[in-house]
Amino acid sequence: MTTLTEQFSAATKANFEAQIALFSQFANKTFEGVEKLVDLNLKATKSSLEETREATQKLLTAKDVQEFFSLSSAQAQPTVEKSLAYGRHLAGIVSTTQAELTKTAEAQLAEVNRKVISLIDEASKNAPAGSENAISFVKTTIGNFNAGYEQFTKSAKQATDALEANVSSAVDQLSQATVKATTRGSKK
Repeated sequence: MTTLTEQFSAATKANFEAQIALFSQFANKTFEGVEKLVDLNLKATKSSLEETREATQKLLTAKDVQEFFSLSSAQAQPTVEKSLAYGRHLAGIVSTTQAELTKTAEAQLAEVNRKVISLIDEASKNAPAGSENAISFVKTTIGNFNAGYEQFTKSAKQATDALEANVSSAVDQLSQATVKATTRGSKK
């Protein structure tokens, strides 16, 4: 049978190792998100440079001012649509990375809670008579903390979902308004 001190020492060591593992997982997930973001930006920059070169060449071939402005306004809608697509893709990367970090943190928290409850159960077996109320209080406190964390997580997810829906709606409305404005501009 191990002593209470040995149990707490082992639990402290396990907790420290778990924190290092969590930090490592967070760093890896964050790095993956940054990697996706860099890839998106490189592709967008490369595409933008090529499109700018093509648009400039077309504008330089304009025979008169009317044709120049017609070609110029024809470029506006595709540019806005590509910018909106970029924004959506960027939001997707951020959302995915945030979801992976949340999932990692929740898994780690569940494991830590399991270990703490196990340690408390083990300690309660060796506890002196009359300490049942204190052990019950600690278990209740942990249960309340877990319930509060779950409610906070649920509320944060609902807020994130609402924000994503609002951003998506705003992007769609902006896209429709841009299409209408570009259509009106090219009819003149």
